Amino acid sequence: MSGLLGAQTCSSAGEVSDLKSPLGAKLREPLTEARFQQIFGGAEQEPDLLAEPRWSRRCSLWRRRVRACSAPGAWRLLLARLPPLRWLPHYRWRAWLLGDAVAGVTVGIVHVPQGMAFALLTSVPPVFGLYTSFFPVLLYTLLGTGRHLSTGTFAVLSLMAGSAVERLVPEPLGGNLSGIEMEQLDAQRVGAAAAVAFGSGALMLGMFALQLGVLSTFLSEPVVKALTSGAALHVLVSQLPSLLGLPLPRQIGCFALFKTLAAVLSALPRSSPAELTISALSLALLVPVKELNVRFRDKLPTPIPGEIVMVLLASVLCFTSSLDTRYNVQIVGLLPRGFPQPLLPNLAELPRILADSLPIALVTFAVSVSLASIYADKYNYTVDSNQELLAHGVSNLISSLFSCFPNSATLATTSLLVDAGGNTQLAGLFSCLVVLSVLLWLGPFFYYLPKAVLACINISSMRQMFFQMQELPQLWRISRVDFAVWMVTWVAVVTLSVDLGLAIGVVFSMMTVVCRTQRVQCLALGLAEGTELYRPLRESHKLLQVPGLCILSYPTPLYFGTRGQFRRILEWHLGLGGGKETPKTDGPPTAVAEPVRVVVLDCSGVTFADAAGAREVVQLASRCRDAGIHLLLAQCNGESLSAGDTDSGRTPGQSDPRTAVCECPGCSCSCPGETGAHWPKDLHSVGVTWSLGVWRAPTICV
Repeated sequence: MSGLLGAQTCSSAGEVSDLKSPLGAKLREPLTEARFQQIFGGAEQEPDLLAEPRWSRRCSLWRRRVRACSAPGAWRLLLARLPPLRWLPHYRWRAWLLGDAVAGVTVGIVHVPQGMAFALLTSVPPVFGLYTSFFPVLLYTLLGTGRHLSTGTFAVLSLMAGSAVERLVPEPLGGNLSGIEMEQLDAQRVGAAAAVAFGSGALMLGMFALQLGVLSTFLSEPVVKALTSGAALHVLVSQLPSLLGLPLPRQIGCFALFKTLAAVLSALPRSSPAELTISALSLALLVPVKELNVRFRDKLPTPIPGEIVMVLLASVLCFTSSLDTRYNVQIVGLLPRGFPQPLLPNLAELPRILADSLPIALVTFAVSVSLASIYADKYNYTVDSNQELLAHGVSNLISSLFSCFPNSATLATTSLLVDAGGNTQLAGLFSCLVVLSVLLWLGPFFYYLPKAVLACINISSMRQMFFQMQELPQLWRISRVDFAVWMVTWVAVVTLSVDLGLAIGVVFSMMTVVCRTQRVQCLALGLAEGTELYRPLRESHKLLQVPGLCILSYPTPLYFGTRGQFRRILEWHLGLGGGKETPKTDGPPTAVAEPVRVVVLDCSGVTFADAAGAREVVQLASRCRDAGIHLLLAQCNGESLSAGDTDSGRTPGQSDPRTAVCECPGCSCSCPGETGAHWPKDLHSVGVTWSLGVWRAPTICV
């Protein structure tokens, strides 16, 4: 808007005006379209492009698609869908292989106890947690773009999947089941968990087909962190029966956390002293070890594997003391060797699990992409969100055929992978080798592992999620709105459920965005002294507001939700409301308000406008014309504002054929106006020397 200068008269073409503005700034000559093309060239191509027939453009698009189906196009597609083909030829074997091997083995050692622990959280036998720690990791290594991302079992997803499994396959009310009945119940629950994984994988593949990777932006950081922190509290409460040795049924639905607490408190006298002792000793070992790993992260060559040490000690103690027979301590039991046969989940259950699969798919995608982006920014590489949809969709879909439950990237193992020196996705292969060795050979060593130890591993793995609440004071100082989003999401997750809490958090987060568009300020601009810059009048008193000229900047989208505010703001500034004779001014108190003859609306901040917004602009133009005010629109970004045009002889976005000629001697600028009219001289008299085309007028007078 630097061309909106003080009072002047136009000089002839090719001459620079020596006239002074009211503030003494030297003016530039009017730059017409012909003069612009003469100086900068390139005037011949645009009309040809605009006049290009529609069928010709379609043929060009078809030819580009045909070229994409050629052999080079197929190779580019293969490179995009199989990332190892891109990074493996550039792999630094001497510099990276040792780090990937050590990190992969370290993460694999952690995967074994955590996988079995999270399987109990999903209400399936522990061995299926090992399957979920093998197949998805292998598939993500082939398809994922996150070099430092570790996938597998995740506590939040296990909790969400476990709630769906308990709802689909509830435990009989009697509770006293025979061995055969318990095996049948476990088989049904495994099938339900695999069906949930199949449904979430299919949904993510559908999102990939529609290229909906942009949906990750709708799950803001406060929503994701509040969701994981609230889910960590659910995990803690849900593991209390296992810590105390209480055979209580799992509570599901809204207020499940409070129901579980009430049930635990009422059954507390029946707790098992042996399992309570095992839980206390396990937590006494696991929590300090995790603190040591965090505090001495830079000094330790590899993190201390506290989980696997605790598993071995507890198994030896239970075997030597016969805790399972003497004190009725619940143990893991026999882990089957090998892999299960591929089995397609029951597709008849898919309609019932769709409501559970959708939030699981969204959480999987949001957590994985946000975690991958953090380390991608740290180590200077890029992550393709749509490719991540494909990777996690395939991981869940294919692994569900092998009786795996939903999986995603995990916070704890990803941090462990980075701390141990991992560099690429190749570390996932070494992690798979560790889990494979347990499935094929080392499984019998975990026979006497107490389930209370697995519950302690679940709780200790939530440490990082609990500590996210330490960021709340800083978040309060940075953004009160984000703090409110965090708290609303966390309270909804804790009091209701993880699924409903996620929905409430997303809706509330989007509502804050909508509400903030309603509170935008329309700024009146003035000419800065000695410059050609226009600044908000409220910033300084050393700004000139030309009498009769009002320049407004509206920095927000113009749609059905803001049209009413847009109308009120313009009425307030222009005095178009009922009974208002003089416009409001943002200038100094001593400024004398004069009737507005010209208003320039800077639309550079109007990123889009819908039909309602475009009609509001048309109505504003009509009211301004009736009031004797000339309305000019500056820097219209798109064709949305042009959509309000009702002239049948012209399509939106085209130049206005009703173009008048400026009456000033020697000025050849064209300006939009009424048919047969001229740009009146009084526009120049109030300082308007730049034609701001309402309909993208082809001529710009600067």
